[in-house]
Amino acid sequence: MAFSLLRWLDRNIEKIVILICYTTMAAIIFVEVIRRFLFNEQAAWSTTIPIYLFLWVTWMGAAYNVRIRTHLRFDELRVRLSHTAQFACLCLDAFLWILFAVIVVVYSIEQVQLSYDNFSIVQGTDNVMQWWFYLATPIAWILLVFRALQNLSEDWRTYRQGESFAIQTSMLGE
Repeated sequence: MAFSLLRWLDRNIEKIVILICYTTMAAIIFVEVIRRFLFNEQAAWSTTIPIYLFLWVTWMGAAYNVRIRTHLRFDELRVRLSHTAQFACLCLDAFLWILFAVIVVVYSIEQVQLSYDNFSIVQGTDNVMQWWFYLATPIAWILLVFRALQNLSEDWRTYRQGESFAIQTSMLGE
């Protein structure tokens, strides 16, 4: 049971976070536009919270697209390469994602820590901490590394078995 739950989370965690954050953003904006134009009032935080939620949407979206192999790829060239050269490019992808992630995680953790230490609150609120939203960056990039390693493991298995790599030349899967 626990294994099937973990497997389900592995397949859906990014989509769940994106859906929750995006729905919350849309609801806040919708309600506050109605309140602004019909009742001439608006919550002070209604313009800042959606922006902070967008951090979660953006970085989780990046991790998801690494998972499904549609993020920052140049596969039009790869399909013309030999099997070994394709594998080398896939290894280079994983290496670069991990390198970038280390840089991003190190510096974003500094930002989270600074925001935490200074008790930075979201503008227009009394007790919503900024660091809660800034955590999106290191968490999503750590997830992105996990996705890159999952892809590399799958690529290694495919390479060893001599099978063709599933290289997608279109984001639409065509």
